[in-house]
Amino acid sequence: MNKLDIDNNVVTIPKNEKVELHIFDYQNKKITYNLEANSKLVIYQYGIDIDNDITINLNGKNSEVEYHYSTINYNDHKYNILVVHNEENTTSNIYNHGLNVYSKKLDFNITGKVIKKANKSICNQENQIINLEDGDSTILPNLLIDNYDVISNHSAYIGKFKDELLFYLMSRGISKKASYDLLIRSFLINGLTSNEDISKLEEEIKKI
Repeated sequence: MNKLDIDNNVVTIPKNEKVELHIFDYQNKKITYNLEANSKLVIYQYGIDIDNDITINLNGKNSEVEYHYSTINYNDHKYNILVVHNEENTTSNIYNHGLNVYSKKLDFNITGKVIKKANKSICNQENQIINLEDGDSTILPNLLIDNYDVISNHSAYIGKFKDELLFYLMSRGISKKASYDLLIRSFLINGLTSNEDISKLEEEIKKI
């Protein structure tokens, strides 16, 4: 990467650049990412008990974003993300995983928008919230598609870890607490491969 332009919570990814960001947040964040032609942005973002308001604009042809977000939630919080496909041949793959620790509110409001001229675009999102207790969680997986030549998919799951997963681990001699820790770790890592970031995340998991 030769240049990353950042100005007043606006990040611009120049054309023909590939950028990978690793972000741990302990404070609320509002930020906009603008991608120019032939650029790619990969984000691994972790929020610890915060709100987030993220906008991603795919402004150039062949621009692409791959966004992995995981959050550990202890209080009432809301996460908004808006992805706008403003040009043709643009791609967005958004993965959101939320762990709601107590009986609190965790809301995901996730919107993918493809405008009329954005032919041959791909707009995907996958959203999951795990409630460890009886949390009040919602997922709004919005797709605003104004073009027929588009591939677009979304999924949403709210609930607890499946009993069969827990049973399988415990049947192998793993304690209930250790089984939960393994499931939480797998759920929150969400595609992450950086050993440094995995270590940070594991320290947060130990506090749960």
